[in-house]
Amino acid sequence: MSSHAPMPPQEAADRLAIRELVDAYAHCADRRDAKGQMSLFTEDTRFLVFMDATVAEPTQELHGRESLAPVFDNLNTYRATTHFNGQSTVSVDGDRASGESYCLAHHISFGADADRTIMIASIRYLDEFVRQDGRWLFAERRLLVDWTETRPCSP
Repeated sequence: MSSHAPMPPQEAADRLAIRELVDAYAHCADRRDAKGQMSLFTEDTRFLVFMDATVAEPTQELHGRESLAPVFDNLNTYRATTHFNGQSTVSVDGDRASGESYCLAHHISFGADADRTIMIASIRYLDEFVRQDGRWLFAERRLLVDWTETRPCSP
């Protein structure tokens, strides 16, 4: 068992708020709340997608909160999604923080039972956070896909 040094209450509160931000992102994605999801980002945010985490250049790079709408709207091409957030790390420095979090994202396609598939993506997010007006937001989010698996899915 590891031991931890005492944590100042403000740092504990910041870490909890950042974890709640990460979880809110997943919740909004699964509920198809694109506007809610977009509100979790700064106006001048950067969002980079790496469909292959081993490649240095992003597959897609978006700048600004409004540019996120089509990406989040793309989830509507699935019948259902479930994002399971896993382990995460965060380092807080005043009103800025950085972190890494893991997620298993399940995407079920539309179609008849015999044609339906489930795609599971193992995702890591590399994040830069900023506190604005007392609220933690994503300043930059890098979505890295480590692997995917697609297989038939029946209810």
